[in-house]
Amino acid sequence: MTHTLDRPPVRPPKAAAPILAGEKSRTETFLVKLFAVVPLLALAAAVPFAWGWGLGWLDVALAVGFYFLTGLGVTIGFHRYFTHGAFKANRGLRIALAVAGSMAMQGPVIGWVADHRRHHAYADREGDPHSPWRYGTSAAALAKGFWHAHMGWLFDREKTNAERFAPDLLADRDIVRIDRWFPALTVATLLAPAVIGGLVTMSWWGALTAFFWASLVRVAVLHHVTWSVNSLCHLIGDRPYAARDKSANFWPLAIASMGESWHNSHHADPTGARHGVRRGQLDMSARLIWVFEKLGWATQVRWPKPDRLARKLNPGYTPAPRGFATGGPRATGQSG
Repeated sequence: MTHTLDRPPVRPPKAAAPILAGEKSRTETFLVKLFAVVPLLALAAAVPFAWGWGLGWLDVALAVGFYFLTGLGVTIGFHRYFTHGAFKANRGLRIALAVAGSMAMQGPVIGWVADHRRHHAYADREGDPHSPWRYGTSAAALAKGFWHAHMGWLFDREKTNAERFAPDLLADRDIVRIDRWFPALTVATLLAPAVIGGLVTMSWWGALTAFFWASLVRVAVLHHVTWSVNSLCHLIGDRPYAARDKSANFWPLAIASMGESWHNSHHADPTGARHGVRRGQLDMSARLIWVFEKLGWATQVRWPKPDRLARKLNPGYTPAPRGFATGGPRATGQSG
């Protein structure tokens, strides 16, 4: 079987295909609110719950493990691979990335990709689903825009037209099947830590604390780190490269976002496999793509080219160090 994902992402057609595909159903809208609010409530309860009891090293290990497993499924899979075609993947890696990303509970893969391609097509302009500049530039408008970009847009009923923005994914039977599995994968990502915690400790209490920390709190933290790329990384930070929008590099989120917060660099070179292109910019997603490349699971990786980025450099910034384009640790001179 020939998979359409072995080609670069399909660009939106020039014909005036509609941006939206109607509205989300009442059930879809309810589930979005449920998945956004319940983990958030768990996060709010985390500190008093942990005060003196209810948190052990097993809970921490499970939370961190599932955080990075599902988070990398989003950053490498949903974002750099499925949305931007930063590399080609064999079938096994493609399926694994789609499953891991779905377990982050950020929505089915096809809808996620359609929303993000739409974001890049209209970044910080009319049509962008989550620009913080949507309401203007006054303090009140930016406060309202921050809320909208961070999570308010999730509650809108408008639905991005996947036939326009993700036709390649709709044509891939493996991805369509995983997209339909999203409810089952949601159950799996919530129950797996509880099952492991219960079996390791041989207790219901171990299952309960693992569910709280490694399921609910883990999902909430990953949600808000991802949403912060939409909100904070279009409001504040460093802008070394020229882009059509207000994307910015925000270093405090570099580790938690697995390299996604080098957002200005990404918008300057959207198909690049590495977002942390300057010296000292940690990008563990790029490092793992490099590992996949060495294993032969990923090919034709689009490592950023120094001359291309140098042409987009804003005044007052020095070019990125030579040699980072290959992505390897010796070539980059970086630790990320």
